Amino acid sequence: MRDGVPPESARPAPSISPSAWSVHRDSGTLTRSVHWDSVTAVIPEPRVPSYRELLWPTLRAVREIGDSGRIEEIVEKVMQNESFTEEQQAVLHGDGRATELEYRLAWARTYLKGMGALNNSERGVWSTTELGRTLTPEDVASRHSAYKLQLREARRAKRLARGEREDELLEDEPGAPEWKRSLLEVLLDVPPDSFERLARRLLREAGFVSATVTGKSGDGGIDGIGVYRMSLLSFPVFFQCKRYRGGVGAGAVRDFRGAMSGRGDKGLLITTGTFTADAKHEATRDGAPPVDLIDGDRLCDLLKEHGLGVRTIVRQVEDVEVARQFFSDL
Repeated sequence: MRDGVPPESARPAPSISPSAWSVHRDSGTLTRSVHWDSVTAVIPEPRVPSYRELLWPTLRAVREIGDSGRIEEIVEKVMQNESFTEEQQAVLHGDGRATELEYRLAWARTYLKGMGALNNSERGVWSTTELGRTLTPEDVASRHSAYKLQLREARRAKRLARGEREDELLEDEPGAPEWKRSLLEVLLDVPPDSFERLARRLLREAGFVSATVTGKSGDGGIDGIGVYRMSLLSFPVFFQCKRYRGGVGAGAVRDFRGAMSGRGDKGLLITTGTFTADAKHEATRDGAPPVDLIDGDRLCDLLKEHGLGVRTIVRQVEDVEVARQFFSDL
């Protein structure tokens, strides 16, 4: 026996089922456990860099895409530069609504903004500041340490002013708004056929002149087909729905494209999860029919935009002030 794993001859013949695995997070280390009768082997998950290690890669990525970009562009560039494997990209954070890399990259952007290296607009576009365009990796590390100390002192002063305890408070987690998290939970709970019907309804609301759910076995993974009309032209678009927690990999994109082969060249892949960098590259690979991708975040935005299961309540705030000059002129 080596490293707690029984030799091949001691293992039972049946293959290990997914239910035999469990995930643990101890002391910040991600591990998996697989059980052979009374023997448990602990196998480390692929290592995911801490947000501190992602500070410079994030800033570098924004610079390399032209000093501004949306979150999806920045994440994709970091994945490309750092050559993260699909296994690393597939490690989930917490309850699985996002990957561990996405979660830590969100922290990296938040800290870089606090350090004065990045700004972000209301439209979700992140850009480098004048300072951010001149920092070196060593500068980023030293400024991060100084910023952490500044945050700690500011929180301490605020707690003392309120008469609270000295205990360290947890920082707010960056990420999706609460309504998006709630909506994704609802979508993950609805039956598969209901989710496919929702996709059909969404396509119709988005301008498709027809949308049909196939939902039949032997359809090669295609859940439905819609016809999109653009001016004088119209063309069929095949779509597939995947209710995932975590990342959809390049294999799913290739399989979907294969199912479309000989039937059409426009595809739409919809998921409640995310797409790995490799999946995004595969979707736009030269020489292959493009596949458009809609991840969970974009899906929430579209449902909100078209009022499907999401209601937006606009609250009016009334500011009242006294016009003193009015009384002076009486």
